[in-house]
Amino acid sequence: MKKYYLAVDIGASSGRHMLAHMEDGCLQLEEVYRFQNGMQEMDGALCWDFDRLFSEIKKGMIRCREVGKIPVSMAVDTWGVDFVLLDKKDRVLGQCVGYRDKRTKGMDKKVESVIPQERLYERTGIQKQVYNTIYQLQSVKEEHPEYLKAAESLLMTPDYFHFLLTGVKKMEYTIATTGQLVNVETKDWDFELIDLLGFPKKIFRSVSMPGTYAGNLSDDVKQEVGFDCKVVLPASHDTGSAVLAVPAKGEDVLYISSGTWSLMGVERKEPDCSMRSMKSCFTNEGGYDYRYRYLRNIMGLWMIQSVKKELAPDLSYEKICEAAAGEEIRSIVDCNDDSFLAPESMAKAVQDFCENTKQQIPKTLAEIAAVIYHSLAKCYADTLGFMEEITGKHYDTVYVVGGGSSADYLNKLTAGYTGRKVSAGPVEATAIGNVAVQMISDGVFEDLSEMRRCIRESFDIKLYVPDKIRD
Repeated sequence: MKKYYLAVDIGASSGRHMLAHMEDGCLQLEEVYRFQNGMQEMDGALCWDFDRLFSEIKKGMIRCREVGKIPVSMAVDTWGVDFVLLDKKDRVLGQCVGYRDKRTKGMDKKVESVIPQERLYERTGIQKQVYNTIYQLQSVKEEHPEYLKAAESLLMTPDYFHFLLTGVKKMEYTIATTGQLVNVETKDWDFELIDLLGFPKKIFRSVSMPGTYAGNLSDDVKQEVGFDCKVVLPASHDTGSAVLAVPAKGEDVLYISSGTWSLMGVERKEPDCSMRSMKSCFTNEGGYDYRYRYLRNIMGLWMIQSVKKELAPDLSYEKICEAAAGEEIRSIVDCNDDSFLAPESMAKAVQDFCENTKQQIPKTLAEIAAVIYHSLAKCYADTLGFMEEITGKHYDTVYVVGGGSSADYLNKLTAGYTGRKVSAGPVEATAIGNVAVQMISDGVFEDLSEMRRCIRESFDIKLYVPDKIRD
């Protein structure tokens, strides 16, 4: 009898339920449900609708029952840094504000008045991003101190969904590290830092590692979805799961987890919290088995997603790639510029950047897309150079996983700009990494090395080289 494992992978723009099972020694993956996601303005703030998302999680589970494929376990992964505060009755305090909201403006200065940025990096290894949990909490402290006073628990986004599924509160390591409040030495919350900043220590539960059993479904959820199963903590930060699915052998692997964000980096056993690393904008996010994801955050396909939604919602990404490939424009924008974080018009933001830097201004959808794709590829090449300089190692292949691995034109440009081979795929890396942890926990695979071997043998991988492309 087949054993099924369910990954609920929720990104900033959509979510999906992916069922996995083994067949003839290969991992089989099947999408059974998909739903939309996105922030919405509520009372002047950009917020997530967590109630609706949890309803979608249960709808996808019901779909599993309807097709007769009941999972033995399930796990939820999401984006990083966002959280909820719960009171004594486990009610959410305030709105579920998202990381693109402007509430954190100026909060970095508030934090730095208490602890210098250099010292904060030494303690946490996390790159300063104005939307990090630490700055969001500072905003709550400044604007709604009553929420912190009433709070009994803080749960990161996937932790909250696991709690709604099981009634058990767990805080998973990889997602916790994204917030800039976990100590690289203890690999737990930095309670000295938390106390220094005036955040209530009681709301932070000790972190648990990927593979930890969270609990079975609560009675209410069992009754609604029609079955019971285990809930296992994955690497619940989506990038943490995606990196697990990189189909490489051995160590010293350079990857890009390509989606709404592009996370480019390597796996390391020790963090690099040096000032050189900080000034080069690298971060040390926690990974599976206490590995570190030493990477740089790059804006990613958020820019293309926004332009598509704005100018051509009915056009496929494949068609946009094809149109961009036919353009000659070579203007370059800084993908990490704050102007691209949450503009009212992404197309205008790209045009304004080009005008302000005295470059050719793109006018059509194809030209704007070409500028974005070239800019991303150049950013990848620049990051590769920094990475090799800091690590002292040479990487002959760039492994691209996630949704962006299907962007053929971008992969060609990445090979061209970096002068390296590009291995593209698997597309559903995050879901694969999610179920990988579940399957290792269940004894299907002995360890991550065995799991990655199976991934290489189970999924189509496309290889690009600077002067030609072959499958």
